[in-house]
Amino acid sequence: MSESVITIENLNKVYRLYDKPFDRLKEALGMKVHSTEHYALNDVSFDVKKGETIGIIGTNGSGKSTCLKIITGVLNPTSGNVKVNGRISALLELGAGFNPEYSGLENVYLNGTMIGFSREEIDEKLDAILDFADIGEYIYQPVKSYSSGMFVRLAFAVAINIEPEILIVDEALSVGDVFFQAKCYKKFEEFKENGKTILLVSHDLGSISKYCDRVVLLNNGKKLDEGSPKKMVDLFKKVLVKQEGVQAYDAPEGANELEDIEIAEIDTWKKPFVLNPNVLEYGNKMAEIVDFTIIDSKGIPTNTIEKFSEFTIKMKIKFNMDLEDAIYAFTIKDLRGTEITGTNSMFEKVEIKDRKKGTLLEIDFTQKMLIQGGDYLLSLGCTGYPQGEFDVYHRLYDVCNIMVISSKDTVGFFDMDSSVQVEVIQ
Repeated sequence: MSESVITIENLNKVYRLYDKPFDRLKEALGMKVHSTEHYALNDVSFDVKKGETIGIIGTNGSGKSTCLKIITGVLNPTSGNVKVNGRISALLELGAGFNPEYSGLENVYLNGTMIGFSREEIDEKLDAILDFADIGEYIYQPVKSYSSGMFVRLAFAVAINIEPEILIVDEALSVGDVFFQAKCYKKFEEFKENGKTILLVSHDLGSISKYCDRVVLLNNGKKLDEGSPKKMVDLFKKVLVKQEGVQAYDAPEGANELEDIEIAEIDTWKKPFVLNPNVLEYGNKMAEIVDFTIIDSKGIPTNTIEKFSEFTIKMKIKFNMDLEDAIYAFTIKDLRGTEITGTNSMFEKVEIKDRKKGTLLEIDFTQKMLIQGGDYLLSLGCTGYPQGEFDVYHRLYDVCNIMVISSKDTVGFFDMDSSVQVEVIQ
């Protein structure tokens, strides 16, 4: 069994919350004031084996960053033990460990010295750091003038080129551009091959699934569970909709058929994901999209879908006047606006019926996710041909994103799920 390089035992971090800022001073002077305890971490225990890549996931405020700061010595725990066996290099929140008044080059030496390197040792690594950061002459400018992307380039270049035994990264890569992120994740692969240990906090569940050997799930300061990336991502999606132990969604017979549903029988569907505040919405609203959600293969409302799994896009359409027909559609685009896939009820040859004012329909589009891992944009629409002329009843362009989690990707937009056979013939 591999040795543990990080051991966390019964870790607690407690903050006192005061009604007024001045109450903190009063208490320091021995006066009695009202305060409450907030557990940023509550009896958290886990260990990290040598050579493992461990992910830590959870909602905002779950204690992920606090845990990393205690491991790296930035914060002291209220109680509990943390044991680290190996040289750590950490890339925490943007700005940690950098002096904004110093130039990029001066900060390289500052960071290297803080980690324990001599100036001569940093000199030996300087070319590799500058090549990886690739920020040109900006290396001689104060870092307070850097963009967030330039900043994270330099910080990551320093973190990975000082030959750490343990690399700790907290969300910082989400700032860099896509090409730099690819460069960083390639470096992760090299680290894994060389037996290095990586501790990664990220909201990018695709990266967590692809690179991590094991995942720890935190919620409200407590460890809910730990295990395989797939198992923990599934549990995390339940946490997002407060559905621990939820029963699987049983699609009714004829799930893709359109049925009349009484408005009083419908509750608003859960959407535990961010909606686009700048959604493009237009149409005459003779028929209106009044609700929608996305359901994964286990019946959980989520916009995080595993590649090759089945998922359902659900819409509710309310008819605000009598109509002879309506066409229901969805489209998935990449972040550049290229339409990747989509369909509508006319293409799928769904029967069109007259609809009376006040009718509410539920439309389910169920399909297998075959597009590559990454982020996409979902658009919904309801159109028709009243009096024989095409008209838009209601459209919601880029209403939310869909994140596709993939452990492997191929070339192009979608994956044909090929099987490969290699045979020695001579």
